[in-house]
Amino acid sequence: MEEKKFDPYQFIGFILIALILTWMLYRNGSPQEEINNTEVTTEQVVPQNSNYETPSALSDSLAQQQKVTAYGNLGGLFAIENSSIISFETKQMIIELDPKGGQISKLTLNDYKNYEETPLPLISDGNTDFNIQLNTLDGRVLNTREMYFTPIKREGSEAVQVEMKASLNAQQYISFLYSFPKNGHLFSFTIKTVGMQAMLNTALAPELSWKTDVFRNSRSIDYENRYTEFTFGYEDDRVDYLSLSGSDEETRQDIRWISYRQHFFSAILIPEQSITEAKIKSTDRSGEESLNEKYTKTFTTNYPLNTGGEVNTSIKFYYGPTDYKELKELEGDLETSIPMGWGIFGWINRVIFLPLFEFLSSFLSYGIAIIVMTIIVRLAMSPVTYKSYVSQIKMKVLRPDIEVINNKYKDDAVKRQQETMSLYSRAGANPMSGCVPALLQLPVFYALFSFFPVAFVLRDKSFLWADDLSSYDSILDLGFSIPFYGDHISLFPILASVAIFFYTRMTTGQQPMPQQPGMPNMKIIIYLMPLMMLFFFNNYASGLSLYYFVSNLLTILLMLIIKNYIIDDTKIHAKIEENKKKPKKAGGFSARLQKAMEEAEKQKNAGKGRKK
Repeated sequence: MEEKKFDPYQFIGFILIALILTWMLYRNGSPQEEINNTEVTTEQVVPQNSNYETPSALSDSLAQQQKVTAYGNLGGLFAIENSSIISFETKQMIIELDPKGGQISKLTLNDYKNYEETPLPLISDGNTDFNIQLNTLDGRVLNTREMYFTPIKREGSEAVQVEMKASLNAQQYISFLYSFPKNGHLFSFTIKTVGMQAMLNTALAPELSWKTDVFRNSRSIDYENRYTEFTFGYEDDRVDYLSLSGSDEETRQDIRWISYRQHFFSAILIPEQSITEAKIKSTDRSGEESLNEKYTKTFTTNYPLNTGGEVNTSIKFYYGPTDYKELKELEGDLETSIPMGWGIFGWINRVIFLPLFEFLSSFLSYGIAIIVMTIIVRLAMSPVTYKSYVSQIKMKVLRPDIEVINNKYKDDAVKRQQETMSLYSRAGANPMSGCVPALLQLPVFYALFSFFPVAFVLRDKSFLWADDLSSYDSILDLGFSIPFYGDHISLFPILASVAIFFYTRMTTGQQPMPQQPGMPNMKIIIYLMPLMMLFFFNNYASGLSLYYFVSNLLTILLMLIIKNYIIDDTKIHAKIEENKKKPKKAGGFSARLQKAMEEAEKQKNAGKGRKK
């Protein structure tokens, strides 16, 4: 076997290859050389903090320098400038703009606090990501969130303007222009590219992306989550919502505005022109244990910017309270993002209850205003209450006769029903007359049910033991959670449930509750309602529970007044007895119903005859 010998030529070859590779790695890995070969012209804001580059920032710097090398002649967009975060304050907001991404890194509302009594942030700790994605002719994707911008701040008497520039040179740059008024929650934002048309792929439109993890701001995350919703206006005057629960994703057209409603606070995007098509998504995150109840939902919007070359588009943003009055004063129909109820229910709230409550609360405390408004509503509905109670009295008077008919025709359901209807007709009573008043009250009931949870004016307003009429009025923290009830005891729901219990006893005690074989006891079901209300309202706004407590208390009082001072049971009984003696021909619906029942009875008897 031939012995292997040392080959000097092979050794020299390896050495040369190693030297060439080392030289190539050194040349390609030198970010400073690439930066120096790229013309960058910027006007920097003087750094406010000499220790701006923290260890994490240095690590990020290395990553960005690698992007500079990777993007070649576009690397200047990713070159780190020695600029600090821009901070300033308006009457309503504290704002910070980050040079990285050129986006708002912090937006805190001055006039409000969250459930932890700390300043209320709408943007903070990286919960919001705003990005413009650009596509180049050579197939590269540029994201503004990864670029470094140079800020230029200009402060005037009416507004603060900040221009953020990511530049290749003096003639080629991407610009974000913010204009924040000194007073107000609405600000403008302009996106513009200059001198970049030749390198951008016009076949692929730039895409705007806006994502927000919605902070929890109230004590009850479940209650707040019910009213935290992705809302958008589309076409001329239509409004729609994504699902409140789980994950919901859609593609919608002709969008006029997009609202990330956070119950009592909103972030609203208003484009200069309607969005042709957008992908929108809502994800419920309130139940994620890893988040420790920090966020309620995540909202995401993606849509292309309509442009034929250079980007030049303007957007308005609203970051502020979900207050119907304030949103109504802004251009457009942004107030429709508040769920005041659909159809007639929303109309009642907008036309009646909102102006009434605004008037009452202008000179009364908010708790007293709720009580006074409840009194006005109950007095307005008193004729309906009277009608309902008269119907209950009539049914009570007829109860003995109904029992006689039931016993006499217990084996003949059709005949029993015929005789019962005949009795009602002759006595001048209608079992449905008690239901009609209840149906008439339903629009008012539902309208107020929609009104109180979204009434921004109730937020942080106290009354008696309730610290916040927009949240639950806990009088005892249990230290553990009861399923469907919660980890605390609220007093107003207990009072409301007690009032509902006595009201139910008064109303159901006036008439018999029919018991069908095999069916559950109706009285038990009715008496379960107060218990269900107790569980349902324990985590709801105490203002709503206060309304139901006062409303049921007033209804009981009205029924007692009607019973003792307005209605004479003896006269009603005598009138019914007199009517029963007079033969009365059924007409209209009663006549048709009785005829249908007689036909059914004939067919039943004919069927029995054929079987024999």
